Amino acid sequence: MKKIVLTYGLIAGAIVSVMLVVTQPLFRNGTLNIDNGVYVGFGSMIIAMSLIFFAIKSFRDQHLQGVISFGKAFKVGILIALVASVMYALTWEVYYNTVGQDFMEWYQQCQLDKMTKDGASEQELTDARIEMEEMAVHYKNPVFRFGFTLIEIFPVGLIFTLVSAGILRKKEFLPA
Repeated sequence: MKKIVLTYGLIAGAIVSVMLVVTQPLFRNGTLNIDNGVYVGFGSMIIAMSLIFFAIKSFRDQHLQGVISFGKAFKVGILIALVASVMYALTWEVYYNTVGQDFMEWYQQCQLDKMTKDGASEQELTDARIEMEEMAVHYKNPVFRFGFTLIEIFPVGLIFTLVSAGILRKKEFLPA
């Protein structure tokens, strides 16, 4: 199980980490629209976390003669999600502390520009600015930032784990 968890977890982590490092400069230079960032980010997370399904199926078919309990499948999947999520958060920490130190200022400005374009009032802009400044203070704390980054990706892995474990516990589903 350890080999499958590490192999699939590291591959999933590499997918999201590479996408993170590749897309950040593209958002900043305008090649990718920041308004579509959620689709790009979660799209790469969905692709990476879909490996959980294949890992559980592989483990079931190659090591457990085609039968796996929900609990065992859940364990495999959640460990893969954890490995990939930690890799993603560590990649963000390295990126943030090297070339992305102005991320919060850049992101705040993007959000304020969007609000202005959408016709936000001065009071709405002021309220948003205050809220974002509070977030920026918290974001300077590496523990908060790491946890916040984990919360971005880990729920995607949890959903894939639950669905995959539920489906693949049935030996009739995609038998070996």
